[in-house]
Amino acid sequence: MNVLVCVKRVPSTGGRITLTPDEQEIDVRYVGFTISPHEECGVEEAVRLVERHGGASVVLTLGPPEAEEQLRDAMALGVDRAILLETDGAEWGPAATAHAITRTTLDVEATNGPFGLVLLGNESADSGDYQVGVRVAHALGRPCVTGVKAIEVGDGGVVARREVAGGWEVFELPLPAVLTVKEGLNLPRYPSMRGRLRAKKKPVERIAPEHAPDGQRKVRLMLPPDRGKEVEVLGSGPEAALKVVEVLRKAGVL
Repeated sequence: MNVLVCVKRVPSTGGRITLTPDEQEIDVRYVGFTISPHEECGVEEAVRLVERHGGASVVLTLGPPEAEEQLRDAMALGVDRAILLETDGAEWGPAATAHAITRTTLDVEATNGPFGLVLLGNESADSGDYQVGVRVAHALGRPCVTGVKAIEVGDGGVVARREVAGGWEVFELPLPAVLTVKEGLNLPRYPSMRGRLRAKKKPVERIAPEHAPDGQRKVRLMLPPDRGKEVEVLGSGPEAALKVVEVLRKAGVL
């Protein structure tokens, strides 16, 4: 079974985000880049499914030339092939992104056969649109389940489980299908040195995607208000012990 997993190059969540003076882009001089935890689990699941059922795995991203780094990270984990939909670095909206992914998916399938599963993160860590996976599924005409945290592939179908309050929702879908996955689906492995060396030698296919009009126009970016930090001194010496116990009790530790 062939599996396609889509990822996005996003700023590291632990970094301090600052904007360019015109408030149109993130100032990349002060941040690192990665993929979101949801997508890390998607990459791991693609590798596991191919290990278990055979076939090939492909990782795809839409972004600037620097996004090759994230593709090679995925190949270091065991993904077989990488495709970069290369842009000038400007942010694409969910409609344009989904259109580019759909066109590329169909082109690859025409040559290499259909993907049994297309996996995406439930939402990206930066814009959090929650739209791309659903739009891709609709454009491909394939069933879709979002927020998936367990996947079981059987004969001609897949069982996807989604966590809800008090239990699970269980979906049975025919293949091919599209799933958007969440952190907790699995525990992603760490890349080995051998895997990193092998990933450096693998080619990355580059495609210049067509930007389909999506009716959206970015006005500017805004940072959330800085909450600041507060420090409360509980006391000093033995007399502060009871206050510490009270704080731990409120936090649910005791």
